[in-house]
Amino acid sequence: MLTYIWALMIIVSFLFGILTNTPQNVTNAALKGSAEGINMTISLLGTMCFWSGLMEIAKRSGLTEKIAKIFSPVIHLIFPELSPKSPAFSAIVMNIIANLLGLSNAATPLGLKAMEELKKESHDKTVASNSMCMFVVINTASVTLIPSTVIALRLSAGSLNPFEIIIPAWISSVLALTVGIVFAKFFQKNSERKI
Repeated sequence: MLTYIWALMIIVSFLFGILTNTPQNVTNAALKGSAEGINMTISLLGTMCFWSGLMEIAKRSGLTEKIAKIFSPVIHLIFPELSPKSPAFSAIVMNIIANLLGLSNAATPLGLKAMEELKKESHDKTVASNSMCMFVVINTASVTLIPSTVIALRLSAGSLNPFEIIIPAWISSVLALTVGIVFAKFFQKNSERKI
C-alpha cells in the first residue's frame, strides 16, 4: 500500500510541476530532499550508536536488572497475570527501559521479543491476550526521559536549544500513558464481564 501512496505522491508532484511550468523545481526539491535525508540519517546513526552502546553497557554491568527490580512492582500491577520470573516480564522491562531512555530503535527488537514471549504464554494463540493489548498501549505511549531521537533531529536541523523538548515530552508521554492504561484496563474489565 505504501508503494502506491509514494508512487501517487511522486506522480502528482511531477504533474503539478508540469502544470505550473516548474518541473525543474520538483527535480531540485527531490535531489535536495535526498541529500538532507542522508545527512539526517548519518546524524541519527551517531546518536543511536551512542545510546545503544550505553544500553549494552547497562545490560552487561547488571544495571538493567537493578532497574527491572525497581519497576517490578509497577509492572506487576499492570500485568498481574505475568510471573516476575517469566521471560515475557523481563522482555517487557527491557523494552520499557529502552523507551525511557528514548531509544525507540533499540526498543523495537525488545518489543518484538516481548510479544513473542507473551504469545507463548497466551492460552489462545489466535487472539491477542489482555497482556498483549496492554503492552501495545504501553509501548506506543511510553514515557521517555531522554527523547534522544527528537533531540538529534532538532540538533541536525540547527536548533539553538535542542533539549527544550524534554519537559513537553515528559508531560505528553505521561498523559498519553495514563490515559492508555486506564482505557485498556476499562476495556479489559468490560470484556471479562461479557464472558
